[in-house]
Amino acid sequence: MPIQAVEPRRLYRQIADQLRQLIDAGEFVVGDRLPTERELADQLGISRPTVREALIALEVEGRIRIRVGSGIYVTDRPRAEVLTAEMDEGPFELLRAREFIEGAIAAEAALHVRPIDIEHMDDVLRRMEDIPHPTKTTIALDREFHTMVAGILGNAVLVRCIGELFDQRMNPYFERLSSYFENRDSWRAAAEEHRAVRDAIAAREPERAKAAMQEHLRQSQLRFSRNFGEKSVAREVAE
Repeated sequence: MPIQAVEPRRLYRQIADQLRQLIDAGEFVVGDRLPTERELADQLGISRPTVREALIALEVEGRIRIRVGSGIYVTDRPRAEVLTAEMDEGPFELLRAREFIEGAIAAEAALHVRPIDIEHMDDVLRRMEDIPHPTKTTIALDREFHTMVAGILGNAVLVRCIGELFDQRMNPYFERLSSYFENRDSWRAAAEEHRAVRDAIAAREPERAKAAMQEHLRQSQLRFSRNFGEKSVAREVAE
């Protein structure tokens, strides 16, 4: 038998596999409530964001249902296997990478920004004002702002890189996470954070621009890390 390369699996996928195996083995049957996120994190010795990524993956597969304010329940196995794109990186890992990369880009943008760039950022920020979220329009505006900051450097590779990183949120895992934690209030907060990035770049202050962009992406992680059932949760999943 030829030796095959072994690909390391992301931790959240290992956790999802373990929970799926427990369900398949009958440790948890249909209708059972799983331990809470916090309990699972404590039992497994891992962070809550990693547990959340695993739970979202299982919900996308149709193996569990997250009922906001009630708990996490085992559901009937789907009649047909749900086909989902393999995604090595979880949403939180993606946001952490963006925090590092886009912070550096924002700092450099503050050194190269032109009046026309500021006008373009202002135009996007105006279009972001007071609209429902999440929608295809708000996601497109969010993407436009982040790629626009990269575009200030005049480097097409960086623009493509930031666009591709952003587009990784267009998958079932990120969309399900977004459905719980993104709403008009979260959009308003993100718009204010975008404004802080714009102001720092326009002021040509690299360190301030870097800090503003990193803070924005850190806040994005925090918004996705809230407990299910907190008031800021966007909606309750129908039973």
